[in-house]
Amino acid sequence: MSFESFDLSPEILRAVAEEGYTEPTPVQQRAIPVILAGNDVMVGAQTGTGKTAGFALPLLHLLQTRPQSCEHRQPRVLILTPTRELTAQVGDSVKVYSRHLPLRTAIVYGGVKLKPQIDQLRKGVDIVVATPGRLLDHAGQKNVDLSSVEYLVLDEADRMLDMGFIQDIRRILALMPARRQNLLFSATFSPEIEGLAASFLNAPQRIQIARRNSAAEGVVHTVHPVDRSRKRELLIKLIKTHDWPQVLIFVNMKQSVDRLAQWLNSAGIHAEPIHGDKNQGQRTRALADFKKGKLRVLVATDVASRGLDIEDLPYVVNYELPEEVENYVHRIGRTGRAGRHGEAVSLVAADEMALLEEIEVLLDMEINREVVPGFEPDPRIKVVGTALKRRYRSSPSPFPASGGGEKDAPVEHWSKRRGPKGDGGETAL
Repeated sequence: MSFESFDLSPEILRAVAEEGYTEPTPVQQRAIPVILAGNDVMVGAQTGTGKTAGFALPLLHLLQTRPQSCEHRQPRVLILTPTRELTAQVGDSVKVYSRHLPLRTAIVYGGVKLKPQIDQLRKGVDIVVATPGRLLDHAGQKNVDLSSVEYLVLDEADRMLDMGFIQDIRRILALMPARRQNLLFSATFSPEIEGLAASFLNAPQRIQIARRNSAAEGVVHTVHPVDRSRKRELLIKLIKTHDWPQVLIFVNMKQSVDRLAQWLNSAGIHAEPIHGDKNQGQRTRALADFKKGKLRVLVATDVASRGLDIEDLPYVVNYELPEEVENYVHRIGRTGRAGRHGEAVSLVAADEMALLEEIEVLLDMEINREVVPGFEPDPRIKVVGTALKRRYRSSPSPFPASGGGEKDAPVEHWSKRRGPKGDGGETAL
């Protein structure tokens, strides 16, 4: 199948060809015809599957073939995304695909000055790509009128609910006409997502690309059992010994992100932190350097687990397992994108064992355990007790004093409780 088979406009096909795309991905093959036919859709697809083009290309075609009737341009397409980074990325993609069309796109998110966005919105735009909070700010100041929106996209809907945007979304829905085409994209379908979809989608066609809550294909998963007090030492050894060219590292707490980045730099490994307390300029610069290969290591909280489109990222490291196990899927979705190979490495302490087992249940797979020589976990550390409880309170520092750890009478060592499959080789999806 080719993009020409969708009967998209020549201008759109030209832009797609200029980007070097020849064959549509599975999500594009299934979503584009349904959207062009005017149906609401509910799409389950991981990031890295080409879903942005899956909704952007047909919407651009529909805009072009159905000109706006009013003189002043009011937004006809609204794309809502959960984070600043994803908003910028989706907005840039829309601009690329529409480069040969007389359409205007506004990218709207917080953390930057309002005035440039106000000026752009008041000139009139066809498409708005926005985070919910900043969009409501503009709507409250009468900078944008959503009464002409014909097409609504909720991208990364599960992440929006995780971040507490449900009330903002409902307020935005109330500002738009009831008659419109609605598109919902989500990596996972929880009962909350199903409820949200039922509240505003009209007889949607369901498209499921990836298995429910499945991790990206092409990713090799490895767990290195290690005492919590030795994680930093092991991480530095892995990066240096294997000469990892580029790695995205996830930590749960903002303060720990900064501290780990400092330690990596002191060990001669160029690293930058990125989390919610960094201003937008700092985050943008760090991401740009990382994407260009100027930065070897990016240390992040889950603010970076969605929507980052980094070509050929070879390694993602879970310095700590995520406290919400579904976020494991989103974190490792940064590697192994679009059919490429990637590795997801997790440094797992004894008190994270319960979380690891939950992740394996979620993925319906057993992850290979590989103890690094010289970093054998202390067999006196308890297996049971803290990981599940930590999901409901602030997690302890992942950087205890050297030699720390919870000591007790010998118990069955956690790294032996479930061994690797087969001959101990790596397990890949």
